[in-house]
Amino acid sequence: MGSEPGLAQGGGRISARMIDLAGGWFRMGADDGPHPEDGEGPARDVFVDPFALAATTVTVAEFAAFIADTGYRTLAERTGTSFVFQSFRDPGTACPGAAQAPWWRQVAGACWHAPDGPVPGRPESHMAGGSDHPVTHIAREDALAYCRWSGTRLPGEAEWEFAARGTLVGQPFPWGAVLEEGGEHRSNVWQGTFPARNTAEDGFAGTAPVTAYRPNGLGFFNMTGNVWEWVTDRFTTLHSARPVKNPAGPLNGTRFVAKGGSYLCHASYCARYRTSSRQALAPDTTTGNLGFRVAGRK
Repeated sequence: MGSEPGLAQGGGRISARMIDLAGGWFRMGADDGPHPEDGEGPARDVFVDPFALAATTVTVAEFAAFIADTGYRTLAERTGTSFVFQSFRDPGTACPGAAQAPWWRQVAGACWHAPDGPVPGRPESHMAGGSDHPVTHIAREDALAYCRWSGTRLPGEAEWEFAARGTLVGQPFPWGAVLEEGGEHRSNVWQGTFPARNTAEDGFAGTAPVTAYRPNGLGFFNMTGNVWEWVTDRFTTLHSARPVKNPAGPLNGTRFVAKGGSYLCHASYCARYRTSSRQALAPDTTTGNLGFRVAGRK
């Protein structure tokens, strides 16, 4: 069940529907992750207390309300640059820099309200009309600032994965065992040949609206694909196989976990669009495929 939108504890009004979950034991992680360095395994029994989580990621419109109310400037705005996927820039544009991979372009002016950066002669981005798309180019500190304003918090990794699995046990996707169940696209990921050609057979070359595709069995949208989502845990690959209650991640470390994969995930190079998928990010990372969703205060 979900609560009605209302005034959050921090004073900000958010429109996201929060879904209340009873918590309990579930099977977290996977033993067959495609990238051992990601630390998906071992699969293990984990208990989470009752919590609430937003049905969708934070949208451009919701983030705009936060900015209008507070005057906050994101890290990408303050530094004047962020990373944009190569195909969203005009072919002749010189965009030096790379974020871990050569298909990223460091673009001056790219930020949450200009996800491709300013493009001469093309003021609208590939997200034109995308107020219902996930907000992107969000550093961890930006997500935490929004949480303080809205009286929410980032979910823990275990909470996020509990919700993403939608009551299914041991399945790689929120809906089951197959990426395209019955030939139906259930998430926004790359089709074609990465990184040169995206056929966009799922309907979107970039981000999709936050309610695109059917939700999982618990009512959550786009838990895999679309955009990576910050969670609160610091990154580690050292997980105990023993049952554990309410894991919170390590106390120390310079990198944090992001979950769920994005519209750039493809089987040929990462396949990080599974419920157990995770990656380690520096907290100041800002890219055109990185956003967040919020959890209710405990």
